[in-house]
Parts: sequence; structure tokens; C-alpha cells
Amino acid sequence: MAGDRFLEEGQVRDDEAAAMLGSNDIESDEKHESHDLPEWGQPSTRNTAGYKEEEEAEEEHERLLDPNFPDEDDVELRRVEPGRASSFDSEVAAKSNEEDSPYEEVRAAVRNFDEDLPCSTIRAWTIGLSLTLVGAALNTLFSLRAPSIGVGPLIAQIIAWVMGRAWERVVPDKQLTLFGKTFDLNPGPFNMKEHSMIVVMANVSYSVAYATDIILAQVMFYKQNFGIVFQLLVVISTQSLGYGIAGIMRTFLVYPAAMIWPGTLVSIALMNAMYETHHVKDPAVLGGNMSRYRWFGIITLISAVYYFIPGFFAQFLSVAAFPTWMAPQNAVINQIFGGTTGLSLLPITFDWTQVAGYIGSPLIVPWHAIANTLIGVVLFFLIFASFFHYTGTWYSQYLPISDASTYDNTGARYNVSRVLTPEFTLNEEAYRAYSPLFISTTFAISYGLSFAAITALVTHTLLHFSGTIWSQFWNSTHEKPDIHMKLMRKYKEAPSWWYTSLFIIVLALSLVAVLFYPTNLEWWAFLLAVAISFMFSLPIGIVEAVTSQEIGLNVLTEFIYGYIQPGRPLALMLFKTYGYITMSQALKFVSDLKFGHYMKIPPRTMFIAQVVATTISCVVQVLVLNFALAHIDGICEITQSQRFTCPGGRIFFSASVIWGLIGPARVFSPGQIYSGLLAFFVIGAVTPVLIYLAARRYPGSPVRYLMAPLIFGGAGSIPPATPLNYLSWGIVGYVFQFVVKRRFARWWIRLNYLTSAGLDLGLAIGTTIIFLAFTLRNIDPPQWWGNTVVTTTLDYQGKAVQVVLPPGETFGPKVW
Repeated sequence: MAGDRFLEEGQVRDDEAAAMLGSNDIESDEKHESHDLPEWGQPSTRNTAGYKEEEEAEEEHERLLDPNFPDEDDVELRRVEPGRASSFDSEVAAKSNEEDSPYEEVRAAVRNFDEDLPCSTIRAWTIGLSLTLVGAALNTLFSLRAPSIGVGPLIAQIIAWVMGRAWERVVPDKQLTLFGKTFDLNPGPFNMKEHSMIVVMANVSYSVAYATDIILAQVMFYKQNFGIVFQLLVVISTQSLGYGIAGIMRTFLVYPAAMIWPGTLVSIALMNAMYETHHVKDPAVLGGNMSRYRWFGIITLISAVYYFIPGFFAQFLSVAAFPTWMAPQNAVINQIFGGTTGLSLLPITFDWTQVAGYIGSPLIVPWHAIANTLIGVVLFFLIFASFFHYTGTWYSQYLPISDASTYDNTGARYNVSRVLTPEFTLNEEAYRAYSPLFISTTFAISYGLSFAAITALVTHTLLHFSGTIWSQFWNSTHEKPDIHMKLMRKYKEAPSWWYTSLFIIVLALSLVAVLFYPTNLEWWAFLLAVAISFMFSLPIGIVEAVTSQEIGLNVLTEFIYGYIQPGRPLALMLFKTYGYITMSQALKFVSDLKFGHYMKIPPRTMFIAQVVATTISCVVQVLVLNFALAHIDGICEITQSQRFTCPGGRIFFSASVIWGLIGPARVFSPGQIYSGLLAFFVIGAVTPVLIYLAARRYPGSPVRYLMAPLIFGGAGSIPPATPLNYLSWGIVGYVFQFVVKRRFARWWIRLNYLTSAGLDLGLAIGTTIIFLAFTLRNIDPPQWWGNTVVTTTLDYQGKAVQVVLPPGETFGPKVW
């Protein structure tokens, strides 16, 4: 479900910032001070039994945990010759220090030496903050569309390279004096550390704040508005509270070599490739005669221009559900073949928005992950959804087959105003007089799958990674510091009191938002949410550091609060956000710190850059969100012409009604309409065991490729996504990640990821131009058959229901 996704595919959460060494350093007082796609591959482990003396182990353990421990190792820092950019493939650099990480994955991607390169420069801050502003604004705007699209960190990394090289060539080599210090406007060749700092700032700011969905649900669906100050308090506090937890967890999740964080290695590998000194052309492949960045520019231009066709001039190409055009008022045809609120049995689209919108680019995700996700889509959202819907399960004949709304017992949208008190809590007497709550078939199945995904991930992790997790956690508290920890000792560590002070400040802001405004969230419940985040950060962080998979707390927090204080929708949304996102953000920041650790970015500038970029992005997101709500006609309506239907806010609102207003006891407990979905907890726990046993019994069979967590949780964006999005995504993924990768490996290695980034960036540019040129000026698309035929279908209108009751009649239980 949007906003509560189990799997964020193709997205790498690696964020860092750095302080530059030398005369160009904004933090020049730190100079030379020495105190301080997800794969399911199993990392190798290191046996620490070979330590000769317990004393030595204890000493190294102490040094590992204390970055301020005096450094007795002679670690060389190489200064790059003037005019020469950093290069990963330099033989001299590679041989500068033979010691390397004990883990193969890290050795393959991360350099085992440091270089004396400027990092925290005027150039890096200017480019980084520019990308922060633009990316935060665009992604906030795009999050309101269906399908939601976004500018990802990979695009930022590529654009930053282009901007940095342009700055290097165009900006004059002059000095600027600020606050009594002199800085170089052009500090020489654009280098990897500057680039890493920019990517860090972009990464922490590009993900749209979870709390923006609270604002959408509150303002657009509950018609309650506490004002922009409340919105800023909630967004900034929920995005930043995790910094304090991250600071505490550095000792256990960043410093130890055993905590690998595989997700960071993808971004590092790309960064290293971008700074290769030898660019070899390959005339044997398409596009091989041009530079890779020229190819990227061409793909971006084509993608931007092409989007005007399905996005504005010929919208029938976006969802080409032609059976619904031939029978626009046939409910069953629209349910089976519809691509907006149907199952899309014939998934035809010529719109990259539909392919990559909700899920991310299929050119990034490994084929085995795509295949497991498709198994779940076909099994649960085509076969099981059809079976449950057409057998009348959950009174489905009176409801749409796939959407993210809630309904009453007349088939109308659930009117929450009829069961709300003036204090925005549940009026139980009015609820009993009105209606129980109903949801679409795929919505119900998606909740069952979210239950299964939780237990499946726990069981899968225990079966496949328990030994690795335990051994690497044991190593993390006993093994010697690796080369990366030794190299990082030359930089001052960000003091713990920085993180603690920030945590206290943000905690105070959170309490102001929760208690000063009528949120109905008690202070003790807020502290419980924060405690849940803190308590789960270490165990879940260990799992993610080893396996690259994060176990989400969204359903757990909904369950807890939904039972302890039902009938409080806004309080539920806040509890869920502080209880889930605080931990998620903390682990994201920890992952960023590990990225900076690998890239040898001074920790103090990492801290400053992350906090500055996060705060600025929060302000930008709130301002852009309010601007959009005020200036886009019909925003958040299902039939909004430019598809600004607020899918994330709608699903968040529905979840708040289910878990907060009505409460899980009235929806999922034994005897209630959707009580059968609780069986998915057991199904999720058992399935990985069955797959594990079958793979051991038949080791050569395809069963060994099955992964229960992806089968259950891979399609977590349905609804508001539809099978059209996943099936088209899977088809494109099969072409590029299976066929092309095997048959045209040289092209795939050279241009696959740049093609993906070009398609995404071009789509973002095309969408932005249409928004600025047409949407804000209330210019409608051309009125011809190719645009009007889509709007005549029940699928588009959200009215594909088999049985429409006459006025006054109801369905469902008589007592609730």
C-alpha cells in the first residue's frame, strides 16, 4: 500500500556529507586532526577465533567503539596532484595500502585508501542545496499524481556530475571571503568527495516525508486544518527525530566492519565507475560510439518529448484497456480489464509513468526480485482476487474490485463526518446507527499480504540469515577495526552531544505539535511510539545491515494503537508515523553514515549537511504541498484530469479510518467482516519453511529461487497501484534484466542504468512542463476520441460495481 510499502525497489538509501581538507574547507579547523536493488545475497563472515591474546582483542574492541581512542596506526592519506581528478582504477592508489576489508562485497566496491581531496566546498554546497530544493519540490508535487513518480537519488548523482564538471570549466578561479574566511569559488577538478556530499544531501531530501500524507488526509479528507505551523512541526520532527537514534547506533551499526549495509555498495560502485580515467568506446553495441553521458542526454530528451503524447495529447495510450472502450458500461468487463480500478488482465501501456510510477524503474531491480513479485501479483491479485470477488466474499459484489477507498453498506463512500464527534473521535452510537466499514477486494487482500509479509520476513531471515547475522554481530563487538575504520580515525567524529541535543530539540518540537494542538494523542502514547522506534532500531538495523532488508513497523504500530486507543484517527496517524518513520529514518541515516564511512567523508560535515538538507527539504515540501492544494483544480478527486488524485493521502486516510476511527477490533477481530485476514500471519510464517524444505529436498529445482517475503510483500503498492503497473513493470523488467542482460551483456553493463535514469529524468521534465504550461493555466487536453474515450468507462470513473442497490437498501450484517 502506498505510504506503507514493504519493498522500495530500486531505491538506494545512501546519504553522506563531508568536510574538506585543505585551504578550501568550510570546516577548515578539522584539517588533519586525528582523534577521531536489493539483493538477498548472503555476505561472507569472518572467524575471529584466531586472535592470539584476549588483551589485544579487548584493546581493539575498545578502539572500535571509541573513535576518539588515540590512533597508533600509520595510515597514509594521499594528496592528489594538482589538476588530477580522483580515479578508482589508479594502480598506484590501489596499491597504496594492501590491507583491505575482510568482507568480499566491500572489497569489490570500496576503495581501501583515502585521498586528500576538497569536500565541503562552495561548489559542493551550492550544487547540493540546489538539487535539494528542486528535488524536494518536484517529488512532493509528483507524489500527488497517480501513478506517483519521482526523481530518484541515481538521477541526482548523474546530474551532480554534469553540474560539477560544468562548474569546473566555467566558474572563474577566484576567492570569496565569508565570515572572515577565504574560499575558492573553483577549487579545481570536481572530485568524488564533493560528489558524495552532494548525493548525501539529495538522498536525505528526495524522499517525500511520510507526514505529508497526514496533512493530505487531515486537510482534504477530514476537512481539518491546524495551519502551516503545525504542518512544519510535524514534518520536521518526524523526519529528524531519528538522528538522535542514529547517533547512538553508530557504535553498533556503522563502525564495525561486519555491518556491511549492502545497499550502500551499489551507489559506491556507480560513483567509482563515474570517476574512471579510461573511457573505452564499444562500437559493437548500440550507442557504443558515443560517451555514456551523451547517451543519457539523448534518452532524457526523447523521454521528455515523448511524454507529451500519453500525458496530454493522446491519453488513451497511458491505459490502453481497449475492452473497456468497447463496453464502457459493463461492470465485469471493466473490473477484469480496467487499468485504473480493475485487474488489467491485458496490461497494455505506452506510458513510462505506468511502468515505473509506483514501483520504480524495472531496469534497476534484479530479475529474481521481479519474478518473485510477479508471482505474488498473479497469484493474489489476479487469481485469488477474482475468486474472492466473484464468489461474493466480503460482500464484494456491491464494491469495486480494486481501489483504496472505504465504503458503507449502501455502496457509497464511507461518510466519516457521520461518525465523528466535534473532537474528531468516534461517536459509537452514530457508528452503530450508520454502517460498518467495507473495502475493495484487492484492498482487503493487500492487508492480508502485509500481515503475511511481516511474519514471512522474520521466518525467512531466521532460516537464511540467522547464522550470518549472529556471527557478524559477534564480530562487530569483537573483531579488529578494518582499514576503513582506521582511515576514518584521522577525522574528528561528530560528538554524541550533537546528536543528543538535536534529539532533545526535535522531541520538544514533537511534543508541542502533539499536545498544543487538539490531536487527541496523549503524551504517554507519543513517548510509547518513540520508545517502539528506539527499541526496534538495533535488531532491525542489524538485519538490514546484513541482508539489506528492513522490517517495517507500520502495521505493528497501527495494531498497537488501534487496540489501546481506538476511535482517534489523527492520533493514530501521528502514532504510526512517530512509531514507524522515526526508526525508518534512523536506519536511513545510519546507512548514510556507513556510506560516508566508506567514502571517507569527515563525520562532522556529514552531520551538518544531512541536518541542513533534511530541514530545508521539509520546509520546501510543506510549502509546495500547500501551493498545490490551493492552485490545482479538483485535486484529490478521483477524476482529476491531470491525475492529481493524491493516492498516498487517500490510502493514508483509509488506513486511519480502518485502524484509527473504526479500530481493528471492529474490522479484524474474530467475528468481524475481515477477521479471516488474520490467517495470513500464519500463512506468512509457514510459507518460508515450506520453501526452505522444498529447496533442500529438490536443490536443482526453481523452488530455490522463491522468496516468500517478496511474494507476499513485493506488490505492496496495490492499491492505489493496479496490476497494470506491476505487470507492465514486470514485462519491461524481463526484457532488460533477463533477455538483454544475457544476450547483450556488453550493452547492459555500459548503458542499462543510464537508460533507466534518462527515462526517469525525462518523464520528470515532461511532467513538470505540462504542469507549469497547462495545469496551472487550466488548459485542458485536446478534446478528441483519444482523450475522451478513456473518461467514458466505469473503470476510469471508479464505478465498476456489479450490484448497485436502489436508494434505501443496504447490504452486509444487520448488527455491528
